[in-house]
Amino acid sequence: MDDETRYEAVCSRDARFDGEFFFAVVTTGIYCRPSCPAVTPKRGNVRFYPSAAAAQGAGFRACRRCRPDAVPGSAEWNVRADLVGRAMRFIGDGVIDREGVGGLARRLGYSARQVQRQLTAELGAGPVALARARRAHTARLLLQTTGLPVTDLAFAAGFASIRQFNDTMREIYASTPSELRAAAGKGVPGGARAGGQAAPGGVPLRLAHRGPYAAAEIFDFLQARAVPGVEEVRGGRGARTYRRTLRLAHGSGVAEADEHTGARQPRRPRAGRVCPAARGADGGWLECRLHLTDLRDLSTAVQRMRRLFDLDADPFAVAERLGADPLLGPLVAARPGLRSPGAADPEELAVRIVLGGPPERAAELVRAYGKPLDAADGALTHLFPEPAALTGADVPGAVRALCVALADGTVTLDAGADREAAGRALRALPGVDPAVAAYIRMRALGDPDVGPVGGVARDAWRPWRSYALHHLWQESGTGPQAGQLTMTAPVQAPTTSRQARSSVSTASPMDRMAVRVAAHASP
Repeated sequence: MDDETRYEAVCSRDARFDGEFFFAVVTTGIYCRPSCPAVTPKRGNVRFYPSAAAAQGAGFRACRRCRPDAVPGSAEWNVRADLVGRAMRFIGDGVIDREGVGGLARRLGYSARQVQRQLTAELGAGPVALARARRAHTARLLLQTTGLPVTDLAFAAGFASIRQFNDTMREIYASTPSELRAAAGKGVPGGARAGGQAAPGGVPLRLAHRGPYAAAEIFDFLQARAVPGVEEVRGGRGARTYRRTLRLAHGSGVAEADEHTGARQPRRPRAGRVCPAARGADGGWLECRLHLTDLRDLSTAVQRMRRLFDLDADPFAVAERLGADPLLGPLVAARPGLRSPGAADPEELAVRIVLGGPPERAAELVRAYGKPLDAADGALTHLFPEPAALTGADVPGAVRALCVALADGTVTLDAGADREAAGRALRALPGVDPAVAAYIRMRALGDPDVGPVGGVARDAWRPWRSYALHHLWQESGTGPQAGQLTMTAPVQAPTTSRQARSSVSTASPMDRMAVRVAAHASP
C-alpha cells in the first residue's frame, strides 16, 4: 500500500485499516486512526506511520476524538513468523516490562542490536518505544476506569518512575494524568482497593475488533469446551457471559466477556470517496471486565483475552481470500466475521488437548493439582495447574511428557514462540500425533494458517487456512473434536462453470466437503 492509497482510506474513513497504519497532521500535531471522524486534512499536511509508537516518536500526540491507541492490533503480526512478527507478539504479552530488551532478544534468539534495527526499519520505533506506547495506553485505561492513586497506577502500568510516567502522558496525550482522569466525564466505576488491587467490579474494558464479528459461533465453541472450575458460561444464547480464571505473572485474575457486541456508529464519509466494500465496516467491541489481584498484569490479561477471542483478526482479508473459493464462498457469506479462537493460556490448552476426553476429564486434573482461588467466584474455583505440577508419576503418561517438556523449555508455547520449532518439538513427544500438534499450533500459538492433516487444502486458502477449517467445521456441524484436522477426501477442484458453481453451492454439506474430525473429545 502506498501513501496515496492510505490517503484514500483516510478520506473514506475506512475502519478496515485501523491498526494497520496511522496518520498524523503536521498543522495540529496529532496522530489518528484512518477512521477518525474529524475533518479530513489536506494531503500536504498528512504523514503516515506504521505504528503509534513511530508517530509518538516523531512528536505527535494522540487524537482525543478517535483514540488511536485503542485500535485493534494488526493481523499482520499473527500471520508473520519472522523476527518482527514474533517480537510484536512478545511485546504485546508484556515481555519488555518483565524482562527488558535483553529478555526479548534472548527469547527471539537474536542480539538486542538486531532486534532494535529490524523493528525500527519496519515500524519506525524500537522495542522500548513500542513498549512505552503500550504502557501509556494501559495507564490511560487505569486512569479512566479505576480510582487507583496515581502513584500506584504509574507502577501498575509498568513505568519505572513517577517522573517518567508524567512526562510520557503529557507527551502522548497532551494532558496530565489528573486531566485525563477528569476528562472521562464521570465517576470512577467501582473504585479500587489500595495496594494495587482491582475493584470489586473489576476493570471495565471495551476490546475493539475490526469488521463483523460472529460472536454466537465463538461463544458456542467456548461453551462446549468449558472446563468446570476454570471456565463457565452464564446466560442464554445471545446474552451469554464467558468467565474464566487467569494465571498471570504477578498474581491471578478472573476475566469476563459478554456475547452481546457493541458497534461503532457508522460515519458518513465525504461524497464519492468511499469504497463500497467499506460500508458497514466500522467494527465494534466486546465488553470485558478484569478482576486482577495485581494491576501490573492488566495489559497482559487484555492481550490474552484478545488472543482467545481472535480480536486482532482481519475479517476483510479473510473474506476476500476465502470468499473467492467456490467451496468456501457460500460459507463465508453465511457467517461473516467467523473467528479462529486462540487460547488465554497456551500451556493449559496444550495439556487439555493431549489429555483428551470431555471437559470433565480436565476438571479432574484441576481439582487434584490446580491452585484454589482465595475465594470461589461463582463456579470458578481454581487456576489450571502449572506444567510443573503435572510431572508426577500419577499423571497420564502423554500429559506428563508434555509437561516435563514445557517445564524444562524443550517445548515453548509463548506468544512469540517459533511456530515451526514448537511444532517439531511437539511431534517428538509420545502421544502427540501431527493432528494434535497442528491443533495446538492453531490455537495455543494463534497460527492463522494451519491446514488439514491427512487431507488436501488449497494453496489459494493461504494464509487463512485455519479460518477455512472453522468454516468447514461449522458447516458440517461436527466441530473440531480433538484437533484431529483431517479431510477424508480432497475438496472439489475449483471451476469457472456457473452450472458447476451452482451444483457445489446447493449440495449438502457433506457432499460439498468431506471433512472428518476424529471422535476423541477436545477441550
